[in-house]
Amino acid sequence: MSEMSKNSIDIESDVASTAVLLFDPANYPSWSSAISSAKVLSSDSEGRATKVEMDIKAGPVKDHVTLDYDWSDAPNSLHFSLDEADMLTEMSGSYEITDNGDDTVKVSYSLTVGLSMPVPAMMRTKAERETIDKALQELKSKLEN
Repeated sequence: MSEMSKNSIDIESDVASTAVLLFDPANYPSWSSAISSAKVLSSDSEGRATKVEMDIKAGPVKDHVTLDYDWSDAPNSLHFSLDEADMLTEMSGSYEITDNGDDTVKVSYSLTVGLSMPVPAMMRTKAERETIDKALQELKSKLEN
């Protein structure tokens, strides 16, 4: 298993508004340029997505994936893990929202990716960090505009 990459960003938003956007994987294509399509395959009894099929393009990685979503730490955290993919062997991570107490929230994004082809750890980590940073910036832009 690879080491997880993580970063966070402060956003002028409240926890509820941030969670509505961030915890709705079917709408990720509306704010994340790395996700071109997302289709919910199954949901839990509360209507939250538990399995989502996505087309992703993040840096050099382009794949069709199915992710499982874990809501056990809701409402402030959402975890995901890879169910199926064409090229990836691992894709797991989480989003966490923390109220800063000053009309801003801190959103943390953790990500680990494994590829079916050999990639030096330094290159993989760099790509993960770029993916995380871009997603956080796009989320911030969507929520603050």
